[in-house]
Parts: sequence; structure tokens; C-alpha cells
Amino acid sequence: MVERRRKVHRRTTRENIADLVDDGTFVEYGPLVIAPQRRRHSVEYLIRRTPADGLVGGIGEVNGHLFEGHKKQVVAMSYDYTVLAGTQGGQNHRKKDRLFELAEKWKLPVVLFTEGGGGRPGDTDGMGGSGLDCLAFYLFARLSGAVPIVAINSGYCFAGNAALLGCADVVIAAKDSNIGMGGPAMIEGGGLGVYEPKEIGPMSVQVPNGVVDIEVEDEIEAVAVAKKYLSYFQGAVSEWDCADQRLLRSVIPENRLRMYDVRTVIDLMFDTDSVLELRPRFGVGMITAFARIEGRPVGVVANNPAHLAGAIDSDNADKAARFIQLCDAFDIPIITLIDTPGMMVGPEVEKTALVRHCSRLFVTAANATVPMVSIVLRKCYGLGSQGMAAATLKAPVITVAWPTGEFGGMGLEGFVRLGYRKEIEEATAEDPEKGEALYRQLVDKMYDHGKALNTATWFEIDDVIDPAESRKVISRALAATPPPPAREHKKHPYIDTW
Repeated sequence: MVERRRKVHRRTTRENIADLVDDGTFVEYGPLVIAPQRRRHSVEYLIRRTPADGLVGGIGEVNGHLFEGHKKQVVAMSYDYTVLAGTQGGQNHRKKDRLFELAEKWKLPVVLFTEGGGGRPGDTDGMGGSGLDCLAFYLFARLSGAVPIVAINSGYCFAGNAALLGCADVVIAAKDSNIGMGGPAMIEGGGLGVYEPKEIGPMSVQVPNGVVDIEVEDEIEAVAVAKKYLSYFQGAVSEWDCADQRLLRSVIPENRLRMYDVRTVIDLMFDTDSVLELRPRFGVGMITAFARIEGRPVGVVANNPAHLAGAIDSDNADKAARFIQLCDAFDIPIITLIDTPGMMVGPEVEKTALVRHCSRLFVTAANATVPMVSIVLRKCYGLGSQGMAAATLKAPVITVAWPTGEFGGMGLEGFVRLGYRKEIEEATAEDPEKGEALYRQLVDKMYDHGKALNTATWFEIDDVIDPAESRKVISRALAATPPPPAREHKKHPYIDTW
């Protein structure tokens, strides 16, 4: 079985755990456990064929070269696909229960490798009826919002394994993963057709639909990404570097109709190699990422003007709201980079329950208590821009704009056509070219009125800054806020899974 994994470039369970935790720090729980099948097989057979009942779990240190003390401690668990296809047995449920309880008691992050086929029907010892009274799912779900939870997958992940994966704060999956709430046997048993495992929940489906946060090449990259993700929750780092901030002055074209890549802004503004983007192929009009400023972890929420000019649709709003909720639960400050013409509108997008989804962004951001810094890069129009700043430009610790910023209660073109409809129609009736000239003249007038410098004179924003000063503004604003209070309990009941 191990050799078969080698052929498909997968590692063993213990190799993955060893790569995740620092050398010599892992303390395993229940290594001598065997599958509860003594009515079917001898103990000797079970020792040989079902070591650890298919689940290796314990406590170890992660990123010990960067952090000290309790911050390093992590619960690490992995289903073992070489043991009964990584299925969930009675004893490995009990091991999970034990470690989940310790994670909650000691406030330890959890990393769970989820490869496996779900519930195991072959266990015989001490079995009751349905097995629906097992505690594992309850205890794991209760960890949401209490400790960071990371799910890593490579290969097949079905049924109960997938249910646990879906409870995690972040899902990291190798490109060869297949993830589904039911595997082939369950689908066929339900009369829903016959499918091969690879037809169920491939990454071509689960990445763009938002189930998977980060797609990686293999388990090696998955573990590296998991370590980086955990580091944001472990705290600040002492060593950091950043790009020449003067480069930010030339990222946004002078022509307001020309496009630019906001990811370039993010990479330049934050510490070098500190950015970790989540769900890049879902809700593509919104970018959510962890990063660092002078070593301090922050969450970044940015409009992507390359998609619908940065307009916010249902997926974008959900993506941003859920990320804000995640950051707020663990007191990670949020930086928003605003460039949006507003919320997306139209009959088609209303079919996606747009009103409710967009309003989720208001409710989530307005009730977050972590410091927020908002920087307007270009367009700052209507309800969309308010949603990006916790429902009002006065909610963040500071709201500033680059000189390229432009403001308005709605998009300039729509504002002019709505507010000056009569004048434009009269001019058009007289001469179509005259009507178009009037329209352009009014748009230009509104653009001049809504420029960042003019908006700042009305104190709708706090300042207009040199783009090269963005890092300093963020750092000083965060330094002005008090540290979060120590907590015995969760800040919020849970983090939405979606």
C-alpha cells in the first residue's frame, strides 16, 4: 500500500505529520489502538493490519524557529489511507474526541489530514445501532471560532471525512483531491447513478465553487502552506523586508479607464513574501489574503477591478464577509483596499439572492471589533464602497485615499444619466451629438467634484496620502489601537463555514 502511494507521489501519514511538526516534538496519543473488529479478526491480525485504527494524532510544535512558548503547540491528526482506506472507526473516533477536547481546553490550533472514505461499516466490537451518537463531529464543530482549524487533503475525501474537512477555517487541497459528501457506494446505494471516485468533487469543481481555499500541487506544498497559514495566528515575526514603496506611485494608470493588477499593489505594500491568498478562483472580484506589515499579521480585503470593474456580487460579498469574520474571531486587523463602482446590479444577479448576500457584508463588517484601515485606490462609489469600510467611511481607524481616488454616491455615469435625464434628453432631441457632449461634460464635472482631494476638504475621508506612505499609515494606525483583551472564551460563537 505504501508503494502504491509512492507511485502516485503521495506520502504516508507519519511522513506528513513529521513534515508538519518540528523534529522531536510530537507526542502521539493512542498509537497502540487497533480497529474494534475482534469478533472478526485476531488481535495479531488487527495489530498488523489496523495500526492506530487508521488515525495518527497527537500534539507537537509548529514554526518553533519563529515563535516561543505555547504559541508553537498544535494538535496534528491524520487519517491513514493505508489502513482500511482512512475510514472512520470506533476507536479513531475516540482518539479524535480526546484530542478535540484537549484542543479546546488548551486553546491549541488543529491541523487535520482528511483523506479517507467516511464511516466504516465493518467494526463489530461494542457497536450499537446507527452510531449517530458519536461525539467527534460535535466536538470538532465546537472548536470553530475557538482555535484555528486547518484541513489538508490529498486523494479521496468522502462522507464523514468530508464533513470534518468542511468544518475547518481553511481547506488546503492537492490538485489530485476528490471531495464529496458521499462516495461512489453511497451514491449508487441511493439510486443516484454509478460513478467512479474521480468523478466526484474534483478540484475543477471544488476550487471555483469555494469549497477549497487553497489548491496546491501535492502534500509537500500543502504542509508548507499550512505552516505559513498557522503563523498568522501565532503572532508577529521579528524579521521582515518590503519592496521599494515608491513603486506604488506608478501602479495605477493616470487614465482612469485603464486597468491594473491589484495583486501587484498587495505584493508591494505588504512585507515581502508574506501574502497568502485564500479562494483566488472563487468570488474573483474580491481578493482575501493574509499578509504582514512590519512583521505583524493582518487580513487584506481588496476589490479586484479586473473583474466587473470591482463591482461586488453575491460570491464576492460572501467571500469578504466570511474572511472578515475569520480575522475578527482571532483579533487579526483588517486592511481594505477599495476600488469599486458599487454593488453589482441587474435582473440576473438578483436571482442569486444578491440583496441578502451583499447585506451580509454590512452586518459582518459593522459588528467586527478588530481595527480596520481602509485605503481608497481609485473608485469609491455607493453601497459597495461602504461595505468595504464596515458600512461607513467613518468606521475604520483611519480612511485615506490615494490621489487617484474618486468618490460618489453612485457611479458617475449612472448618477449623471439619472440626475440629469431631462437635460440630456432635451439636448439629444435637438441634436444627438449635443446630447452626448452634454453628458460627457457633466460626467467630467462630477469626476472633478468627486476627486479625492476635494472629498477630503469635506472631511468624508481622513486624508489623501502619497501611495508610498501607505505602509506607514497602516502601521501607525494599528499602533494607536489598544491590544485585544485576553479571553477565556470565544469572541464569537463560531465562524461560518461559507
